[in-house]
Amino acid sequence: MRQKLVVLVAALMAFSLIAPAAAADTGTASQTTDTDCEYPIELTDAHGETITLEEPPESVVTVGPSDTQTVFEIGAEDTLVGMPDNPAVDQYELGDRTAVTDDYEILHEQIVELDPDVVLAANATFDDDIETLRDAGLDVYHFDEANSIDDVYDIVEETGQLTGECEGADETVDWMDDRLDIIADAVEGEDRPLAYYAMGADGTTPGTETFLHDGVETAGLENLGERAGIQWYAELSEEDIVDENPEWIIHGDDADPEDVMPDVAESTTAYQEGNVLEIDASAFNQPAPQVVYAIVDIVEEVHPDAYEEAAEGLEDRDDVDTDDTDDTDDGDADDTIPGFGVPAVITAALVAAGFLARRR
Repeated sequence: MRQKLVVLVAALMAFSLIAPAAAADTGTASQTTDTDCEYPIELTDAHGETITLEEPPESVVTVGPSDTQTVFEIGAEDTLVGMPDNPAVDQYELGDRTAVTDDYEILHEQIVELDPDVVLAANATFDDDIETLRDAGLDVYHFDEANSIDDVYDIVEETGQLTGECEGADETVDWMDDRLDIIADAVEGEDRPLAYYAMGADGTTPGTETFLHDGVETAGLENLGERAGIQWYAELSEEDIVDENPEWIIHGDDADPEDVMPDVAESTTAYQEGNVLEIDASAFNQPAPQVVYAIVDIVEEVHPDAYEEAAEGLEDRDDVDTDDTDDTDDGDADDTIPGFGVPAVITAALVAAGFLARRR
């Protein structure tokens, strides 16, 4: 049963407190992107609507947590005049910007009053909200569904074009490519235990053609949703879960485990062996750069040896990156991504952040 699960928006809570570090040109085989920021730019969105920008926008509004996160992560927040005001974006300061939501309800009048050059709407945004804003004469870009991690990076690149921050978007994507190569090498050859990602008490779980499926596989696991033949998001029966007997059960930190796992989960190998892992739901569920943190958590827990191998490689690579951005007299690197506005607060987090990348 194919579901869009737009209600997941309400489940996307606080983002992680630091930004990842962008990759420098180290001569590796990692693919270098070159997003087109030659204006005028035309982009066609998920509705088939073509958005034309004659010049880099001076005012941007985001209506969803994931598009807000991406704008900040690529360093385009200076263009942001309106953004959501809910727990999912607590990481980012509203400041002088206008709050365009009441919790998760979009406030159309506030957005129309801002008259932004473009409105960015995550795919989970309701069609009625998109239509209301377009009827008011605004250019609204409704992002496509993220059917893979590659799609997440396409969203990053599109956000760069829509905000005039292609350089920051390219650096982010290149950094992702670089790090995923490292972790892919680390988990290659490892056993891939079967994992059930519990998204709700009704047994909802991601199948193929979802970026969450790619995330599970990137972390070195076999996705129970794929084995069950799910192609989008669907419910698994308790019998299915018991019959497949996953070795790991993963759930988000936005719900009590008893609320997201069926009672029969106690009879699974995962439960009996204590292989029940809580991850940052907002990081994993959102098609935005911070999906890295959930992947890191999974790899560290499920494949600790591979994690250590990857961490060592990332430390070497991060040394190169920080050397290239070191502008201080005392030798301490500036721990920010070129184009990123949020500083890293601990070195360990820089190592952990290094795992997000994409396969091309």
